[in-house]
Amino acid sequence: MKPTLVILAAGMASRYGSMKQIQSFGPAGETIMDYSIYDAIQAGFGKVVFIIREEFAEQFKLIFEPKLKGRIETDYVYQHLLDHTGGFVVPPDRVKPWGTAQAVLCCKGKVDEPFTVINADDYYGRDAFVKAYSFLTQKCNESTYALIGYELQKTLSENGSVSRGVCTSDNEQNLTNISERTKIYRSSDGVVYEDETGVHEVALNSLVSMNFFCFAPGFINFCEELFPIFLADKGNQLKSEFFIPYVANEFINSGKGVLKVIPTTSKWFGVTYKEDAEGVQASINKLVEEGVYPNNLWS
Repeated sequence: MKPTLVILAAGMASRYGSMKQIQSFGPAGETIMDYSIYDAIQAGFGKVVFIIREEFAEQFKLIFEPKLKGRIETDYVYQHLLDHTGGFVVPPDRVKPWGTAQAVLCCKGKVDEPFTVINADDYYGRDAFVKAYSFLTQKCNESTYALIGYELQKTLSENGSVSRGVCTSDNEQNLTNISERTKIYRSSDGVVYEDETGVHEVALNSLVSMNFFCFAPGFINFCEELFPIFLADKGNQLKSEFFIPYVANEFINSGKGVLKVIPTTSKWFGVTYKEDAEGVQASINKLVEEGVYPNNLWS
């Protein structure tokens, strides 16, 4: 069974206001998401599942169905605030859904095979999808999951600080800890991060998580198991979010299994700041010039 690519795209519409306004970066108007799907197809993935807001479904399908028809199977999942909340009384001021792990939970019944989860507006690179496909088809099981680890220096913005989850792993590449560093940037001393205790150096080649995960389908059931616990604990906090790393961490700490850290040679890029858009466009143009991608992905 071929693995599935799950794309977290429910937040895109809220940033852009309309699916019609998804920013294009490629020579033929391609979005960053187009390049991820293209790389996944090349690597061998058999299906793409888009997690989107239902009110933008028609526009979204008009954009992507003509491109992907005959190339890869497609499916759609809608994430709503009340999905899988059971009898929990949602605070009346809460508008946003509950984050990335709830989004994955919404795939229950739609994804029954090993799958990869990525962000819609991040560029991950061909090597990352090849590594993910290899893991999902050869090593992934209900006690062995993975994340694709990027070298920190290949994920920084020239326009300001970024937040990154710095990974620590053991000799068998099993994740032992993700340290959330909310303010990492380049300085005259190299790459540093700030926290309440001061400024600290961090190694350029540190592996960081960019929300590229590889799971067996049982991960969705584990999200379902943990969501009521999360809601009871943090559901009344207006901006609380049920994140994938939270569930992955519980998976490891509960002794259910391990999460491998698979290093990639790919360079990540995305639009953290408005000013990053020009650099993203230049990076994609360079990849096209080098022949990594055709001038028109879907022609």
